[in-house]
Amino acid sequence: MDSNIKRELILDNFNYPNNKGLTNDPSYIKKSNKNPSCIDHFDIELKIEDGIVKDIRFDGEACAIATSSLSIAIHRFIGKSKEEVLNIIDNYKKMVNEEEYDSSILEDLLAFDEIYLQESRKTCATLGVNIIEDILENN
Repeated sequence: MDSNIKRELILDNFNYPNNKGLTNDPSYIKKSNKNPSCIDHFDIELKIEDGIVKDIRFDGEACAIATSSLSIAIHRFIGKSKEEVLNIIDNYKKMVNEEEYDSSILEDLLAFDEIYLQESRKTCATLGVNIIEDILENN
């Protein structure tokens, strides 16, 4: 992916994130987490029906990398089965950690394919997906 396209994707999803704002609907599973080394924190609500991710909402304060990676992931995850989302997350985290991964399923998440060059940004890039992964694995 071209570096200008990556930059535009990241900035667009930071400035105009997908699904920002919580519903406080009890049918959603809610989980929060924060980055221990900075101010990044997210509250995430996830709705699953019949094994399909129907909706994901979030709120919180975070840097451009954390916010945009979560926004892009949310767009990628809605409508997918629990197993599909966990597979995408697994491949995304492998990419971030410079391990072998399947790029064909990541789509716009490929904007973060060079995040490993800044070790401290790996936590930012995975904060949101880690919360979603935890919700899916424990519910």
